[in-house]
Amino acid sequence: MKYGDRAASTRQRLLQYAPVLERADITLICMPLLDNGYLDRFNRGQAVSAASIAAAYLARIRTLLAGRGFDALWVHCEAFPYLPGFVERSVFRPGTPVIFDFDDAVFHQYGEHRLGLVRKVLGRKLEPLLQGAALCLCGNDYLRDYASRFCRQCETLPTVVDTSVLVPRAAHPPKGDSPTIGWVGSSSTWRYVKPILPLCSALAREARAEIRVVGARDRSMPEGFRFVDWSQASEVAELQGMDIGIMPLPDDPWTRGKCGYKLIQYMACGLPVVASPVGVNREIVEHGVNGLLAQTPGEWDRALRTLLADPELRARMGQAGRRKVEERYSLQVTGPRLVALLRAVVGGG
Repeated sequence: MKYGDRAASTRQRLLQYAPVLERADITLICMPLLDNGYLDRFNRGQAVSAASIAAAYLARIRTLLAGRGFDALWVHCEAFPYLPGFVERSVFRPGTPVIFDFDDAVFHQYGEHRLGLVRKVLGRKLEPLLQGAALCLCGNDYLRDYASRFCRQCETLPTVVDTSVLVPRAAHPPKGDSPTIGWVGSSSTWRYVKPILPLCSALAREARAEIRVVGARDRSMPEGFRFVDWSQASEVAELQGMDIGIMPLPDDPWTRGKCGYKLIQYMACGLPVVASPVGVNREIVEHGVNGLLAQTPGEWDRALRTLLADPELRARMGQAGRRKVEERYSLQVTGPRLVALLRAVVGGG
């Protein structure tokens, strides 16, 4: 994996499965390339020394070459970002099956890069890695369609939540309380919210709504916004304190590979959602059933005003969303399936 446990993808794609795998006598040993300190500095916009990154790469190379007797190697996205694929594949131990896991369109990171040199050298980086993989786990069908061109076995395994942990709040606030529109994410994805900031500010003034932002900071501090630092300990409570969850996205190759994790979090907590009709969002959100899809600023404004004005509609959509997560996007559903896939890769051992 690329990052430590402060990265959502690390927690949701790998770490949350550790107890499930342990009960099936499968031991998961996690080795992040870059630790939480790196991620914290990156999110704060602080410089990271090239020497520390080089040291992390060398440590990973030594670990892989040493070959600690793993039955399989599970790689989240890539083992060595910005190194050619043949370098990455060369350090994998012969005879050890490799499982690749994607929850972002990392192939576009190189193939659509603004620098021609990067596109030329790394644009097809993932192809030899996928060709040599025994299994590719893809967060959605968009990613699977790409991976299946090169890997002989590709499975769609959505990013999920533990529905015994993410649960709806016990009671809704009195009708007179100001409703809360919420967004959870990081500084790298906050830019997706900026196109709808003016209308959110207007809603804060006109509908007395609070706009709660978890995990990002905006120096401009828009009126009516409350910014909250993300922590694993408080994440569930912050989600439960929202009345509507939002996920705006532009429509481009990178965002079409997103796995809709925000929406799944919101819906697990019984929230209605408003989302851009991009990629897997179209599958997760059933328009008018568990949320609303909105593309233009006008559609976003109407969708949010509709939900703000109707607590009963919010409750119905929230209940429908919770049911969908329990049925399709829960650890309880995907855990046994992952165990079976891993056992098949190592021959049932």
